[in-house]
Amino acid sequence: MAQGLAIAATCSCIVAGCLFVADGQAQAQTATQTPPAQVTPAPAASTQAAPLSPMQEKALKPKDTFKECANCPEMMVVPAGSFTMGSPTSEPGRSADEGPQHTVTIARPFAVGRFAVTFDEWDACAADGGCNGYKPSDEGWGRGRRPVINVSWDDAKAYAAWLSKKTGKSYRLLSAAEYEYATRAGTQTAYPWGNAIGTNNANCHACGSQWDARQTAPVGSFAANGFGLYDMVGNVEEWMEDCYHDSYSGAPSDGSAWIEGADCSRRIVRAGSWFFAPAFLRSAKRYWFTTDYRLNYLGFRVARTLAP
Repeated sequence: MAQGLAIAATCSCIVAGCLFVADGQAQAQTATQTPPAQVTPAPAASTQAAPLSPMQEKALKPKDTFKECANCPEMMVVPAGSFTMGSPTSEPGRSADEGPQHTVTIARPFAVGRFAVTFDEWDACAADGGCNGYKPSDEGWGRGRRPVINVSWDDAKAYAAWLSKKTGKSYRLLSAAEYEYATRAGTQTAYPWGNAIGTNNANCHACGSQWDARQTAPVGSFAANGFGLYDMVGNVEEWMEDCYHDSYSGAPSDGSAWIEGADCSRRIVRAGSWFFAPAFLRSAKRYWFTTDYRLNYLGFRVARTLAP
């Protein structure tokens, strides 16, 4: 817990105009805002709302989408492939724990939430007797299609367990390698769209969006990446399955979650958030919190293992 707070304190030194209060909740001072940009919402996909049959599952192709219950997350198929995980030593904002760079091969396609899990989806879980009946605060920003926040790693695991039971399928958190692969979507640049943060590509402390350093944005408020996934960086930090290791020495090369040889009370988070500076949105950026942390910039999305 102490190290997690130390990381949060480090973040506050990097993020201009922000501070952490004693209970670990992030607050943002009023900043000069960029005029609201015209935002094109994510298009709706043609989806069914029932568990896939074995034949339907085997017929899936990359970028196909599906939903397995009315209030389940919309899933998108990500192709198999290889990528270089981590960042080069020359990348601005790099941390030592982003190396050494290494090749990871994802041998089979898998499905990833097209968006982070929303309040609508979380509240459906709680209403159905799952998620320990927990109703996280939305900080007054609204529920609905905003990403669920104030959820811990333990909470995220409870949601995945409920979803698996409801659908009879294998829903889970992503591994850190899967997440970085899905975020990069074939790129090796600092951000999924290039080496500069640009304007209105995401929601962060200086991303040029109407939500910057103030609150979460509705999911799908920015352009999708090359795999058709939304908000893979910015908006909310997302919980991973992996335990924290301070380097990639000895890391798995198959995309699986790295559990062995670490203190698993500390779990990886990825993606940066509405509160953090652009350097925290880089595709390779990672850090950790203890499994009981609930913060107003912490959320998650789910993955689904697909039948071969």
